[in-house]
Amino acid sequence: MSERSERSERSERRGGFDPAGPVTGLFFLVLAGAFLADGLSGGHAVETAVMVPVVFIGLGVVGTVRVLTRSRRRRLR
Repeated sequence: MSERSERSERSERRGGFDPAGPVTGLFFLVLAGAFLADGLSGGHAVETAVMVPVVFIGLGVVGTVRVLTRSRRRRLR
């Protein structure tokens, strides 16, 4: 492979941004913060009736973002 084609291949890989990782990380950090606040407080920081649907909706959003950006992750490799 020539040096020029290696450089152009490398520059194509660098240009993309995959939002799936940051979205997933942010979701789990917020979730961990909610559980930590619940554990450290005397009562319930977030009611179970609210927390369970929020967790399922958040997992759905994370899964949707990962599915929608799957082709982008393949191109970044």
